[in-house]
Amino acid sequence: MNDALRPRPASPLVEVVDGRFAVHGVRLLLKRDDLVHPELPGNKWRKLAPNLRAAVDGGRPALLTFGGAYSNHLRATAAAGRLLGLPTVGVVRGEELAGRPLNDSLARCAADGMRLHFVSRQDYRRKAEPEVLARLLREAGAAEAYVIPEGGSNALALRGCRELGRELRGMGDVVAVACGTGGTLAGLAAGLAPGQRALGVPVLAGGFLGAEIRSLQAAAFGGPAGDWTLAEGFAHGGYARVPAELDDFAADFESRHGLPVERIYVAKLLWALTALAECGTFARGTTLTAVITGRP
Repeated sequence: MNDALRPRPASPLVEVVDGRFAVHGVRLLLKRDDLVHPELPGNKWRKLAPNLRAAVDGGRPALLTFGGAYSNHLRATAAAGRLLGLPTVGVVRGEELAGRPLNDSLARCAADGMRLHFVSRQDYRRKAEPEVLARLLREAGAAEAYVIPEGGSNALALRGCRELGRELRGMGDVVAVACGTGGTLAGLAAGLAPGQRALGVPVLAGGFLGAEIRSLQAAAFGGPAGDWTLAEGFAHGGYARVPAELDDFAADFESRHGLPVERIYVAKLLWALTALAECGTFARGTTLTAVITGRP
């Protein structure tokens, strides 16, 4: 087995003492999944590893996936391809970006060997339609590639994230995670023990995630799995938006606890949990576990 695909030891679970939670009788634990893999941290490892094994076992010549210009998933897939020695193709939303200098995120993808293929926003929206997907694969010169969906969320990915839930059985009454496509929450909830609840904090506005999570669980597990809810209203203007107040909050959390806080997902999660604790959402005596899915 390629070293990049070997199972990883469970990531650390640490308690932090924070007066904003303690004053309400809430105990705060951090699941340091950002430490689970040196180059594929957190939910990226959980979701990608099962798909990478399927691609390698199936003899596929390349990996192809989708993302926007600042996609963490694109970067993780590019890094995974480099580790495996497997070519990668990133289909990037926005054909207008093709003629511009690469931002830091896409430059990292290219440095890891990913070939970037820019498409129109209209085609990108329709990428799940079989005929559109087939055309995009042909145009990208990757008709035989193993396709990983945007954000990495599919049935295999959910089974990988279920292992995260199993690692946390009995480790918290409420286990909270930031959500992009919903796959991590969908798998996490399935792995938790009865009596535990998974709480998702969407980093995009729109209220669409509930239906998406139900659909993902049906594909992976045949139906609903676990107890989960969503805490909407903490998107801070949308994906990749980091207003000054959120940045200040994250910097303060870093100073208090010596933890580097990733801004796009983790900062929004920690902000939401702090706000929910302050308004009494969690009963006194609750142990709250926050999954740290990535690092800056």
